[in-house]
Amino acid sequence: MVYAPAPLHIPDGFLNLVIALIFWGLAASMIAAALSKTNKSLGEKQVPLMGVMAAFIFAAQMLNFPVAGGTSGHFLGGALAAIVLGPWAGILVMTAVIAVQGLLFQDGGLLVMGANIFNMGILTAVIGFGLYRTVSGRGKATRLAVAGFAAWLSTVASALLASLQLWLSGTSRLEIVVPAMLGVHLLIGAGEAIVTVLALAFIEQTRPDLLNAEKTASSGGRGWIYTGIAVSLLAVFLSPLASASPDGLERVAGDMGFLHLGQSAPYKILPDYTIPILGGTALSTIIAGAVGALVVLGLVVLVGRSLRKTR
Repeated sequence: MVYAPAPLHIPDGFLNLVIALIFWGLAASMIAAALSKTNKSLGEKQVPLMGVMAAFIFAAQMLNFPVAGGTSGHFLGGALAAIVLGPWAGILVMTAVIAVQGLLFQDGGLLVMGANIFNMGILTAVIGFGLYRTVSGRGKATRLAVAGFAAWLSTVASALLASLQLWLSGTSRLEIVVPAMLGVHLLIGAGEAIVTVLALAFIEQTRPDLLNAEKTASSGGRGWIYTGIAVSLLAVFLSPLASASPDGLERVAGDMGFLHLGQSAPYKILPDYTIPILGGTALSTIIAGAVGALVVLGLVVLVGRSLRKTR
């Protein structure tokens, strides 16, 4: 039995070269701005928080959940990252997660990685933080409700932008791909909202100071770090239970007849979130997921510490 979760991101071949390069340019400019802005405001305690958030988002994205019509969805995490860390640090975290998924697990194409980063990491972070900030001084219930709506909206917006990219690439007709993508992602967004609200409620209950950048910079204690890592590894341990149904984009591509355009990566390291020598077993998926979570955690911490040394 194969336990590996379905691929999550746009593969090479779905977008033409012009669109891919345009979004690489947009993503690179935003990442550069994020590095500059984060460098000016990054506190010592925020570096491990960024790493733990990256590990959690990576692990949570492995847990595909079923939605209507034999389709699955997965958590994005951009809104959550931006709400907890701020938009610029959130963008860096999402960039690291998507880059590791593409480079280490061959999940998402290399040429279109800029589009994947922009769709799932930058757009979702901007929407999530922008909406949440409007109610930052309100009560807990209001903040959580707006955070859930922001997470849902960011998922739908990401799907809409991917639809426009497919249309501009000549892969699919606009009047067909937009309703198809939005139809399934309206439901997937509900799952995104639930996970985001539960995560924020947990943080509000246990360490509300982590939602305040100024307090985070001076807050002590490492218990929350270990808790975050433990939760991330628990999600990885549960990953073999993820839905094997195609995710929203894969299902739409199959139904609309352009799934065959997807191109495999020219190399394989840990393909489909498995350890090649262990095959598609549950243990293989768990070990591969743990490796990925630790790699992305280490990468983000390394970047954060490098920024602080530079400053």
